Amino acid sequence: MSKKVLVTGGCGFIGSNFVHYMLEKHPDYGIVVLDKLTYAGKKENLASVMDKIEFIHGDICNKGDVEKAVKDCDFVVNFAAETHVDRSIVDSESFILTEVLGVGRLLEAAKETNVERFVQISTDEVYGSIKNGSFKETDSLNPRNPYAACKAAAELLTKSYFETFNTPILITRTTNNHGPFQNAEKFIPKIVINALRNKPVPIYGNGQQVRDWIYVLDNCEAVDIVLHKGKLGETYNIKGGNEKTNLELVKQILKILGKPESLISFITDRLGHDERYSLDDTKIRNGLGWKPSTTFGDAIKKTVQWYIDNESWWSNA
Repeated sequence: MSKKVLVTGGCGFIGSNFVHYMLEKHPDYGIVVLDKLTYAGKKENLASVMDKIEFIHGDICNKGDVEKAVKDCDFVVNFAAETHVDRSIVDSESFILTEVLGVGRLLEAAKETNVERFVQISTDEVYGSIKNGSFKETDSLNPRNPYAACKAAAELLTKSYFETFNTPILITRTTNNHGPFQNAEKFIPKIVINALRNKPVPIYGNGQQVRDWIYVLDNCEAVDIVLHKGKLGETYNIKGGNEKTNLELVKQILKILGKPESLISFITDRLGHDERYSLDDTKIRNGLGWKPSTTFGDAIKKTVQWYIDNESWWSNA
């Protein structure tokens, strides 16, 4: 049965990949994209499908924009966010506005228009750091930087609408994504671009921080499954199952590019830098039958090749 889906932040990295994924997976669905087109959102990310979607240039913090976008939509998937931890440390205000006021505007509109399902896209960073083991959805939240704290606030606000108004919400917490269209200032794009330019590749501290990586289209598939099959009011961890230290990852990418490890440059560590993120994804695997389908080796090669093939996309970075 055909549905109409609002994708907020649909011109950003994960959002644009989700739009492409949904158009291929559900060609009968109507897709509405609401995006503010900040530094991280590029309209050209959707250039090849712009004639297949309804695009609204607007801000989730603007009540009028949100009401216009949500109208007649069956589903809302909220990717709209300020996402860079470093930026949140320098200036947290835009994060607070987007993740709290903006999410509140979306939830209110979803409540008033009786949408069937509302998915809030969150992050593994809301749990904070863990030395051993992996976080389950029932574990306490312990965000340790302004970005993560704002995402946690957005989650709590989202859950409150389920408890108070029975708004049909779902929440996903995903590990680090990589793939096409990721902003050049993010970790993997920066590694690739700097290496291609034979410039120093910066790594915070000693490079032993551990992150799990998931190919963006695997994450899109997981979000799609949660959207359609997830139990309302529930939260789902999504991971790739590829935990690596930052240093390991940099060395792997340099090897793919045929660049020397001498490009690696260790820099002063980020304030409050979490040592390790790790998720337990038993709930989505057993409950919804999802698991990632792309191996890390294949996925990272695809990601690196995309930046090699699309220099015009990042050349001004």
